[in-house]
Amino acid sequence: MRIGLTGGVASGKSTVAEMLEDLGAHILDADRLARELVEPGQPALEAIVQHWGSECLQADGCLDRARLRARVFGDPAARKWLEALLHPQIRQLFLERSQQLQNSRPEAIIVWVVPLLVENHYQPLLDQILVVDCPRPLQIARLRKRPGWSAEQIEAVLAAQLPRAQRNAAADYIIHNEKDLSSLRKAVLDFWSILHKGHGFA
Repeated sequence: MRIGLTGGVASGKSTVAEMLEDLGAHILDADRLARELVEPGQPALEAIVQHWGSECLQADGCLDRARLRARVFGDPAARKWLEALLHPQIRQLFLERSQQLQNSRPEAIIVWVVPLLVENHYQPLLDQILVVDCPRPLQIARLRKRPGWSAEQIEAVLAAQLPRAQRNAAADYIIHNEKDLSSLRKAVLDFWSILHKGHGFA
């Protein structure tokens, strides 16, 4: 079974993914796959440097992710160019690694963590869609605590993502992450239990 895990920025996707992994799920994360694609020597990093110049690199030759994020979310055309470069490759890695897992572990529950899952139309590739949801003010408060996030970047990232209602409408199951960690853990356990009982989510 392939489950797509998504949610707005700072909604708690990574935390939910870690909890699901502890329960036995196999996690494939779009952000981790993207990092692999832009490691030194990879064609995608070479394409980024050709497009924007060496100022996108740190002194050690690695991608300066903070600088790139500031450039991309301040310029919709730049974001579209980067997405067009990386997203098809990320999608292909998801499919290849899922197939490898399914070949070795036919009963595996594979979770694809994809921030822009609905925006990039991943639904046909997945069996179920799980959305982690929280109110926008809570997203903003969490992002403010992260280093390197300016108010302008926060607004730009939120503006680039689907409205909550539209994302939630695509969900087979929604986990609300508005309280503490123990409440989130209980919600994840409830989801895992329902999943294993084979009940429908809708």
